[in-house]
Amino acid sequence: MNGANFQEKRQAAEEVVSRLVKNGFSAFFAGGYVRDKLLGNAESADIDIATNAMPQSVMELFSHTIAVGVRFGVVIVVHHDIPFEVATFRSDIGIGDGRHPDRIVYTDARDDALRRDFTINGVFYDPIGDRVIDFVAGEEDLRAKVVRAIGDPVRRFKEDYLRLLRAIRFAARLGFSIDEVTWKAMVANATGIGGVSAERIFVELDRMLRQPHADRAFMLLRDSGLLHETLPEVADLVEVEQPAEFHPEGDVFSHTVKALGLLSRGDNPEPVSAVLGWSVLLHDVGKKATMQRLDRIRFNNHHQVGADLARAILKRMRVSNDLLEAVAACIENHMNFMNVMEMRLSTIKKLLSRPTINDELELHRIDCLASHGNLDNYHFIKNRLAAFTLERIRPAPLLRGADLLALGFEAGPIFGTILREVYDLQLDEKLPSRVDAIKYVKEHWGDGGEKNGDGRMRNEG
Repeated sequence: MNGANFQEKRQAAEEVVSRLVKNGFSAFFAGGYVRDKLLGNAESADIDIATNAMPQSVMELFSHTIAVGVRFGVVIVVHHDIPFEVATFRSDIGIGDGRHPDRIVYTDARDDALRRDFTINGVFYDPIGDRVIDFVAGEEDLRAKVVRAIGDPVRRFKEDYLRLLRAIRFAARLGFSIDEVTWKAMVANATGIGGVSAERIFVELDRMLRQPHADRAFMLLRDSGLLHETLPEVADLVEVEQPAEFHPEGDVFSHTVKALGLLSRGDNPEPVSAVLGWSVLLHDVGKKATMQRLDRIRFNNHHQVGADLARAILKRMRVSNDLLEAVAACIENHMNFMNVMEMRLSTIKKLLSRPTINDELELHRIDCLASHGNLDNYHFIKNRLAAFTLERIRPAPLLRGADLLALGFEAGPIFGTILREVYDLQLDEKLPSRVDAIKYVKEHWGDGGEKNGDGRMRNEG
């Protein structure tokens, strides 16, 4: 929210509620903020406001508003440059399109709470009177650590099938169980998620991957049938065997789940990036298609097949090309780390210069810890990365095409071959200067054609 700290956000939200109350309306904090506040951790949640003021009245009371969802009683109030969603108490009539009701009627706080998704999200808080307003036994479920649909769970899910994924996300992040009746309704209605847009599904899955306990989220997705409906390629990894000497953790899905559990590091304050989250989830997605029983179980080229599958999956989910290609790069390169101690210096520098190197390194660390546990290659590369400056990893080329023209070479495909060879030697730190590079070209390439002796091409004159 615009960079404001939590105290500033809370103060601004209280001022919005106070202005509504002073003008004769009732108004409360609602949704995730109240849930997290009652759990003792509300500083990361957005503050939504519910009121009996009609949208037009809200827009008249505040100078900066955005009529983002007036049809459903929702107005964005921007106060002190902080946006707050202010929604009029309402009841939803009819299931509609699986996301929006057929129509709404404006009502009171109790009916508004009863139309919400889960009891833990249906509690209001009055910041003026410092009191909780609970019509759905949400406080009781928070104490019991239970995710429970409000009212009839089948109806709640048919109103918006995305709630199937939200139930799992809340249960995983909060460490809650899912109420038995709610769970049975989820399993019975899992196919309904197919009617939700790919973009909305992606957002929920992305949140699961980037929050704590992603491993539990994906176990619940599997057990509910929702994984098969949303990511069948990942569901297909169940019971795909792996060689026990390298993967004592079990099949490919078990390995993936274990890796997901390692995403949130206690010693790493940085949030999980979307690139890393999706890379960890999909890094072995190519193993089913490449599994062979030879001298042992092998998955030759699974990294390349997996990168292509990841592109197809993320394209289906309509993500940005930047995210799609970054994830594919991480997956395609994730097997390279096994050979880093034998690599030429130039190859290591090229590896370190990739834009996704930090996510690739973390994927490698997680991949190792979720299987054999050996981090020697990880520490080797981390030490190299710490020791090298950017200029040493990716220096400006000593020679360019203009230099070859000045040496008498004719422009053509040979330019690329020579320049790549010279740059590799520069990265290997065997050509320290431009003078050395020019000397090397003259000695090994003549003055414009094929390489000279020692098995190299020579100039045809």
